[in-house]
Amino acid sequence: MGQQTLNIVAITIFVVTMGMLVGPLVHLPQAVPVIAIAALLSLATLDQASFNGTLGNLLIGGLNRLSGEERDRILHHEAGHFLVAYLLDIPVSDYTLSAWEAWKKGMPGLGGVQFDTTDLEAQIQTGQLPAQLLNRYCTVWMAGIAAEKWVYGQAQGGQDDRQKFAILWQQLQRPMAEGQVRQRWAVLQARTLLEKHPDAYQALVAAMAEQTPAAACLALLQTHVEPTEQTVEV
Repeated sequence: MGQQTLNIVAITIFVVTMGMLVGPLVHLPQAVPVIAIAALLSLATLDQASFNGTLGNLLIGGLNRLSGEERDRILHHEAGHFLVAYLLDIPVSDYTLSAWEAWKKGMPGLGGVQFDTTDLEAQIQTGQLPAQLLNRYCTVWMAGIAAEKWVYGQAQGGQDDRQKFAILWQQLQRPMAEGQVRQRWAVLQARTLLEKHPDAYQALVAAMAEQTPAAACLALLQTHVEPTEQTVEV
């Protein structure tokens, strides 16, 4: 069961448990909490099996939208992905900042920055993935975590990013211990790139906060990053 669906189950069970405690005070029938838990578990299972956790993502995303701090953290996380992808010449096709926005655009999951991974997938199929290409994508995937650590001192998000990394590492049949080292390296590389371009990062954060289209965000970065600063060497 997906993490977002599990979160819904946990939240609702807590609410229902509280309902059972205060139910007698408001004359709530004892069967109501039990029925609610059964219905929720069935819905959560259906969500994961048939909708890939989409319903859970939408609900948790909706709750997150109520928190200004959470919105800001997501914004800075995704801006980190966006800027590092631009610097490493990995095409960005679009972005969203919530599961609701992603659902409206037909994107899976919680949303985020959408990359063109055609080159990566083609190289994986051949069984020969150049080290430079691997490093670039690893750095981009860890850039959201790096951005959160840079801005907030610690990262709360990034579970999906780590999962993407783990799936790739499994496909490459590489030792997991080596993968953990590569993740830490990629976080440091991404943070170094972000720290070298603070003005570009802040401008991008402001633009994404206004839901500026991806194409316009890319054009904005062109005005803040000199061509000689954009690099594919990692």
